[in-house]
Amino acid sequence: MELKPIAERFVLHWGEMGSRWGVNRTVAQIHALLYLAARPMDAEEITETLGVARSNVSNSLKELQAWNLVRVVHIMGDRRDYFETSTDVWELFKLIVAGRRQREIDPTVTTLRECLANPAIAEEDQGVQQRIGETLEFIDTMSALADEMLRYKPETLMKMLGTGAKISRAIRR
Repeated sequence: MELKPIAERFVLHWGEMGSRWGVNRTVAQIHALLYLAARPMDAEEITETLGVARSNVSNSLKELQAWNLVRVVHIMGDRRDYFETSTDVWELFKLIVAGRRQREIDPTVTTLRECLANPAIAEEDQGVQQRIGETLEFIDTMSALADEMLRYKPETLMKMLGTGAKISRAIRR
């Protein structure tokens, strides 16, 4: 597959953004390519399109599968594995949020709870205890808000966000 200039720009930019978000550049580029292609692609075609090493593509696809962002599909009469991703941006957003929560938020909450439950916390400065408690409370509150928001249908959520923005602008005046 040959990328036209705008698609190439999107894929390259998505790779740059991935790096800024702590995701390997090639992983992000492969995801962007599959998203734009909106059809299954095999690893060899991905390798040729992006001009990256086959081993890099294989490892990147495994990482994308671990995030549930890419799934393996098969095509009748072809023994190769093909890979696809959702083209629904909201579904992708939910998968990314769930993955981030599992890998980053949940372990942090566990650590904060363990710190507060540890009897040695009494030996810590009162300010340290307070800040750990406040951090846990903040993360719990934001997680509950995110969970609630992700339960809504995309169109409902977009209306809510639009209304929230209007209210915010009105309050600032």
